[in-house]
Amino acid sequence: MEARHPTRDYVREEVLPTTFCPGCYNGIVMNAMALAFKELGIYDLRSYVFVSGIGCASWIPNPYLKADSIHTLHGRAIPVATGIKLAKPSLNVIVIAGDGDLASIGGNHLIHAARRNMDILVIMVNNLVYAMTRGQQSPTTPQGFITITTPYGNFEKPFDISRIIVETNANYVARWCIVNFPQLKESIKEALAKYNRGFRFIEIWAPCITYVVRYEGKTAGGALKEMSKKCVPLSDYEKLPMEKRDGCIAVGVFKKELKPSFIDLYKSYVEKAVGGVNGI
Repeated sequence: MEARHPTRDYVREEVLPTTFCPGCYNGIVMNAMALAFKELGIYDLRSYVFVSGIGCASWIPNPYLKADSIHTLHGRAIPVATGIKLAKPSLNVIVIAGDGDLASIGGNHLIHAARRNMDILVIMVNNLVYAMTRGQQSPTTPQGFITITTPYGNFEKPFDISRIIVETNANYVARWCIVNFPQLKESIKEALAKYNRGFRFIEIWAPCITYVVRYEGKTAGGALKEMSKKCVPLSDYEKLPMEKRDGCIAVGVFKKELKPSFIDLYKSYVEKAVGGVNGI
């Protein structure tokens, strides 16, 4: 009997094969999510809503996942997700988008949703460029990277998005490279189950296969081998002298808390306001 692949329970097979470039790491992200749902015993996604903006990673939920999804404007996934959660707090709201969508045009929405500890899970697939529009420099493009808009190498310092979100009121922050598949899957499970309130942010370092990996003359497999050396567990990274940290990517869970979320505080606020009105 042929073994059934876990993604088949969650992916709309009528729209397969995907439109992702050959070798694109988005398929690994989809697989990690499917396994996380499967291992948590979640097969019915009717209580889940996926929201995405514009970009390659934004295609993961829509059209491929068997769930309700909203494909909204570039950079506006988080405010739309916020509106959904406020309107129907019983829903589990997940944003899946790229670095161009979340860290650039949607950057303000990202930090303020984290500041509010809004009850949504945000998965940012960081492919290091604006991949859908042919690989322009993005806010996360590493220094020295050659892109079509930085032909002599990017001279700007990039955002370290996970570190920024750690400094907000978010409950959960993690970063994994696409080679850290078991850890990524477990992190998604944690954010869905154990730490299932407030703002949860998972960054996935997954270089664009076309405009980063092949642009540098590498193969998908070669890039994975390279990442396996560059992506260093957070505890090991912090022991490295400063001069040896260049070129390394710290991965792990940076923060996990269960502080009251925005929805928790909003309910209390409404009860207080209603009590005040009735007491007049």
